[in-house]
Amino acid sequence: MKCVICKKAFTKPGTTTVTFERGCLTMVVKCVPAQVCPNCGEAYVSEHIASELLQDAENKASTGAQVEIREYVAA
Repeated sequence: MKCVICKKAFTKPGTTTVTFERGCLTMVVKCVPAQVCPNCGEAYVSEHIASELLQDAENKASTGAQVEIREYVAA
C-alpha cells in the first residue's frame, strides 16, 4: 500500500515497536509485524494484531501492572 503520511513510497513488510499508555500502565511491545514505509518510517499494524495488542494491554492494566516491556509473540 502507498504510505498515507508521506505519499511517496509503498510500504514493505517489517517490524515496529508499539507503546500503550493507560492510567498507570506503560506497555511496550517490540518486533510487532507491520507494513513500514521505507521513506518516512511510518508503520501500519494489521487490524488483527492491533486488536490482539489492545486486549493484552487491557488484561495487563487490570492486574495493576505499571510497566510491561516484551517482544511480540503471535497468539
